Amino acid sequence: MAKEVANPENQTRSQLQVDDSKVVASYANFCRVTGTPEELIVDFGLNPQPMGVPTEPIPVNQRIVVNFYTAKRLYHALGMTLQRHEAAFGPLEVDVNKRVHRQ
Repeated sequence: MAKEVANPENQTRSQLQVDDSKVVASYANFCRVTGTPEELIVDFGLNPQPMGVPTEPIPVNQRIVVNFYTAKRLYHALGMTLQRHEAAFGPLEVDVNKRVHRQ
């Protein structure tokens, strides 16, 4: 998958090539963000009990560590993607209890 990126020096477009042939996809419904002054640590896991407070520890199966510059680029990319999704499909309610009672 290739993505065009702007080159700020001469404002030309070049192709950034990404090899995703060895990517491993996994599903997460739990995310925890921690960090240090130099890095942001994002843990992903599967909460088998999404309603209420879990009674068992949530197994974390993926950890992504990024610097704050990469985290800010990710923040903007996720924000733009969520805005587009909500513009097309309506607001996303993150409170599970409100989603259940709305149906």
